Amino acid sequence: MQYWLLKSEPDVWSIKEQKKAGEKGAPWDGVRNYQAAKNLKTMKKGDQCFFYHSNIGKEIVGIVEVIKEHYIDKTDKSGKFVAVTVKFLKKLDNPVSLEKIKKNKDLSHLSLIKQSRLSVMPIDSKSWKILNKMSKYK
Repeated sequence: MQYWLLKSEPDVWSIKEQKKAGEKGAPWDGVRNYQAAKNLKTMKKGDQCFFYHSNIGKEIVGIVEVIKEHYIDKTDKSGKFVAVTVKFLKKLDNPVSLEKIKKNKDLSHLSLIKQSRLSVMPIDSKSWKILNKMSKYK
């Protein structure tokens, strides 16, 4: 299993809306950055992802799971970009803010800090554990 971080503006798609999508999940679409799209193509069914609210909040608010691997993004008229389907697993009781992440020297290598505009990024297993601990999620 691999770990990821998916960024969404909560006024466009929030963790609450993701939860409402239920077991069938929802497409993670609209990604138009080539590096982020490459990351979507790498995702496998069963991979887990932090759900990050960008712009408003700037914090990890939940965890979702990939339930369908990449397919052509229906919102892309060019047919070049892909989407995956993710389902809600957990809303974090203690969201982890970008500010707290930046203060943790063990997380300074994360794309979230180094490539702040990237919307889909891998998270190594050590960082996954640290971030879960920060959220008090087991």
